[in-house]
Parts: sequence; C-alpha cells; structure tokens
Amino acid sequence: MLRIPPVALATLFILAGASCTTRAGEPGLLDDAALKAYAARPFDKHAMMGQTVELGRNHGLPVVAEFPCSDVCPQYTVRIIHYRLPEGADCAAAGGVEKTVGVPVAIAVMPKTFCVPGALAAGGGYYTRP
Repeated sequence: MLRIPPVALATLFILAGASCTTRAGEPGLLDDAALKAYAARPFDKHAMMGQTVELGRNHGLPVVAEFPCSDVCPQYTVRIIHYRLPEGADCAAAGGVEKTVGVPVAIAVMPKTFCVPGALAAGGGYYTRP
C-alpha cells in the first residue's frame, strides 16, 4: 500500500488549490449581456480609483475597465469600459465604436478617444461619471 507522508499530502493540496485559484482569477469570455450587466453595476470610487481591471474577452478582444481620477479623488473617479486593441488596429474593423469622453487630468478634464464594445456604445454604459 502506498503511504504518502502528511507533509507531502498537504503540499499537493496547496499546489492544487493554488492552480485553481489562478485559473478562477483569469479573465474569461464576456458575452454582450455580461458586459452590460457589469456596466450597470455601481462601483466603489475610493477602492477603484487609479485601477485598470481586465474584464475578459468580448468578441475575441480584451476588455478593460479603467478608473481614472485626478485632483478631487475619490469623488470624481470615473469608469471607462473599452477594448484594449493591439497597436495599429482599427476600432470599427474590430467591431467597436470610437467614443471620446472626458478623462480627469490634474485639475482639468481632457478628451480621450476609446474603442468601446458595440453592446455598450449606444446606451452610454461604457462611461460612468459622478
């Protein structure tokens, strides 16, 4: 009969659990409904300010949520959900819609253009501001 020492058994369980945690934490596939559901949820401005979160892939493209803030934080933290396109990729050809929004910079707001998933473009759910 095979006898496994308790220390080796515990190590195996720890390694197995760690690999499951890593896989569970990786962003997965997002259909349009899941993307809209995420965009409809409120967010904690204090906890998210300055963060960029990998949400997953929508229509094969990576989607991120950015939470920029500048001088009056966390009150003016905004959320911008957009595709992260490879350098030189065309937004429309990728199935996205270019949208320009005000992004907090220092004591001002500067316009910046993002490639937004089509599912969020019409309803404005890609941009949440205070």
